[in-house]
Amino acid sequence: MSKAKKYSQADLILLYDLKRFVGNETSPFLSEWLDPENQIELNSGEQYIFNLIFADAQEKIEYWYKEELKIKFIAFVLKLGHLVDDPPYNIYFKRTIKATVDTHFLKVKTDCMIAQGLFDQPLHPYFHFQVWKKYCNPVGDPIAQLLTAFLISQENNQTQEPMYGCTVTGKFWRFMVMVGKEYFISRPYDCTKEEDLLMIISILRRFKYYLDALKLNVIPQNLII
Repeated sequence: MSKAKKYSQADLILLYDLKRFVGNETSPFLSEWLDPENQIELNSGEQYIFNLIFADAQEKIEYWYKEELKIKFIAFVLKLGHLVDDPPYNIYFKRTIKATVDTHFLKVKTDCMIAQGLFDQPLHPYFHFQVWKKYCNPVGDPIAQLLTAFLISQENNQTQEPMYGCTVTGKFWRFMVMVGKEYFISRPYDCTKEEDLLMIISILRRFKYYLDALKLNVIPQNLII
């Protein structure tokens, strides 16, 4: 099949008997990842970039289109979060992934994903990132898009390992973990608040720690990937 229906979050819950949980403490995977004790300190160069994008976001984020949001702000947040190509894990942008999951054909274009890969070919995704400008609707909800990416990755990876991801809707960032048929959504982090933006960067760096642990085969006891 080449065509795929665009499913809403409710559609996917009903179709795959998913369970939805909201709040930072709803899963040990999510709460450990988002633990405020993991907040980092920036060096002087990082602080300079932080100050620039923070001031820019406070003044302009309500007026940016999706591509402006990604290029002028999100790209710098990813850099400050140390999410860069680091073989065998690479960052891939605007890639379409697809799979037939329980007889239903799913397809989604991910704004960004971190995956084991070979050159330009992503092979084993670990993290998906979805952006939506301001509003959610049944065909534009980034959480639904992220869930679709999770389901496809579970099928293609042939594993029930936790999937990690993030959505951005305007100034709000939400982090997600999916384990089996359960998915957990964080509280929204407001990137126009200094403390929240620093926490967003800290959370992304924490995920980089998970990837580094995988490369060394040193898996934290409370993290099974």
